[in-house]
Amino acid sequence: MKFPVDVPKADVIKVFKILGFSIVREGNHIILERTNPDGSKTPLVLPNHRKIKSSTLRSVLTQSGIDRNDFLEAYNKV
Repeated sequence: MKFPVDVPKADVIKVFKILGFSIVREGNHIILERTNPDGSKTPLVLPNHRKIKSSTLRSVLTQSGIDRNDFLEAYNKV
């Protein structure tokens, strides 16, 4: 499946919520966090823009260790 381009911020946040993340705070950036089964936490930082570019999204996925296919599977549910 093709990776989404210029995704609305609200859709990106919905996808990350499906993947177990919750918003910690919002400002110039949106900080999300997920508690893992071993008790560790995975942070995720998104720019607070109306649309998120695909290159930014790929970078965020890499930094947070989320598999591209897992993201796309969740994205199809939004």
